[in-house]
Amino acid sequence: MHEKRPMNIKTELYHDNFQNYKKYGIPKAQLVIADIPYNVGKNAYGSSLEWYIDGDNKKGESKKAGKQFFNSDNNFNLVEYMHFCSKLLIKEPKETGKAPAMIIFCAFDQMQMLIDTGKRYGFNHGYPLFFIKNYSPQVLKANMKIVGATEHAVVLYREKLPKFNNHGKMIFNWIEWPRDNNTPKIHPNQKPIPLLKKLISIFTDEGDIVIDPVAGSGTTLKAAAETNRHSYGFEIDRFIFKDAKDIMLHSIQTSFLLDQVMIDEIPTVK
Repeated sequence: MHEKRPMNIKTELYHDNFQNYKKYGIPKAQLVIADIPYNVGKNAYGSSLEWYIDGDNKKGESKKAGKQFFNSDNNFNLVEYMHFCSKLLIKEPKETGKAPAMIIFCAFDQMQMLIDTGKRYGFNHGYPLFFIKNYSPQVLKANMKIVGATEHAVVLYREKLPKFNNHGKMIFNWIEWPRDNNTPKIHPNQKPIPLLKKLISIFTDEGDIVIDPVAGSGTTLKAAAETNRHSYGFEIDRFIFKDAKDIMLHSIQTSFLLDQVMIDEIPTVK
């Protein structure tokens, strides 16, 4: 049985760089949320079983050993990202409780750098978020040290505190990171749909606009659609874009009635 959804929720994915957003005429966002490249380079799989063939170190190193996730990972320009994202958000409203925000997933040691860089582009305030897992991806180091079981993000905003839907409950800056076994894994840094839905629901209302400038697997767009928000995303890797379009966004189409969710999959215009 389909849950009733509003009409014409837009979900659009562009095979393009977010810097080219103007040519698509997309509206300004209440929330920009993204998982930026961590620039981990050749250590991308350093603590993952994927470093070895079949995850078995006795079988030798796999093709992923000593490799980064994507060729573009080392070319990510944070300054350009902040500059463009500052223009993707709606203007600061006069009313309280309506201001936009940006959430950036990041490595722990990037948090202060992101907050400081954001100030150069009008994001004068920021605070950290900590996500707690009940498992660790650092399986290869499990017998060597206390392994990491946390993820991190920062919330950036201009002056007024962002829109905040807590429904009368206190929300701590540490949040459980659920396993998402129901969503196809098509990106190494894919974030859980339940977590994204929680964040989107806190910082936006139904009918608001969410933008993911580096959309990857499209999970942000799927989470937005499932919480009745319009969403727009950009992805430059053609293989990831195809999987996001054919697998992740197609699942929106098959989950909800077609007249309730509109999906536009728009490739780069050559």
